[in-house]
Amino acid sequence: MIFATFANLENILIDTLHCLLAVVEHRSLSRAATQLEMSVSSVSRKLDALEAQLGARLLVRGARQVALTDAGERFLPRARNMLAELAEGMAAVQELDREPRGVLTVTAPAGFSRLHAAPAIVSFLARYPSLEVELLVGDNVVDLAEQRVDVAIRAGVAPSGELVATRLAPQHRVVSASPAYLEYHGWPASPAELLQHQCLTMVGKSPRAWWRFDGVNQNQPLPVKAAFRCDDTDTLLHAALAGAGIVHLANWMVSDAIVAGTLVPVFPMAPVARTSAARHDPAESAIHAVHMPGRSSHAKAQLLIGHLKEFFGDPPYWDVAMEKAGAAERRAP
Repeated sequence: MIFATFANLENILIDTLHCLLAVVEHRSLSRAATQLEMSVSSVSRKLDALEAQLGARLLVRGARQVALTDAGERFLPRARNMLAELAEGMAAVQELDREPRGVLTVTAPAGFSRLHAAPAIVSFLARYPSLEVELLVGDNVVDLAEQRVDVAIRAGVAPSGELVATRLAPQHRVVSASPAYLEYHGWPASPAELLQHQCLTMVGKSPRAWWRFDGVNQNQPLPVKAAFRCDDTDTLLHAALAGAGIVHLANWMVSDAIVAGTLVPVFPMAPVARTSAARHDPAESAIHAVHMPGRSSHAKAQLLIGHLKEFFGDPPYWDVAMEKAGAAERRAP
């Protein structure tokens, strides 16, 4: 009996919020009533009850037009959020009762897409054969609202604002070079000695993490020499493999080469460890899956994000592979 009463109260509140949004949209009780297939008096009574419950006047109801009060302006976005979250929750529950289907649009940086996102998505589609994924590859940050993207895989600091970011894996840079380069030019004993070497770097402004080491150069990036510069990290990786110099690239980008022995970590790497989401620094660089709340594709997006986390692992498989290959113990000869 009590549960039935609560359910009735919830239905009344939902109907009332829909009435409020319709009146605000049409700026008229009569036009809102027509849309809702209700009488004007019924709409008016629901709004009266809501205002009485809140203890504040939400609308100024004129003869020709309805306008929001200051209290109404504050309450309106919360009303929209409540209805959006309810719709999202209902969609998520309904997805459990049927096989997920439809199209998911995903974006990912070029390098990460080729090495890790694409294999993970192939595995995802094998798991959910009625789903389709449209993967858009590029290093520019895409506006999810403007381009109707369901999930964006991004490398770097988690975005702020209305976007929801799920941390998929840690990201840190590894100083590495080919065995041939180190044999010919020598092995730097410390980050400061990188100034005596050719360091392959990006054209223009590089991320602050490039060539920056804790406790070195007052924690500012080192002014390394760079006879070869490029605006593409994948090209820098292949230049390092060819022996052109030392690179400071992301762990997920150099892991295959380090496991194969075609690149060698110049400095010892910290042992990998399982991380706790509660301990993550929001300003820490990582791989994130980003989506917008309230989308109709929310349930499918959550399936993909969960699969990506499972596929990459914690710690991610690329870090585990480097550690198993003995990369953490390698030293200069």
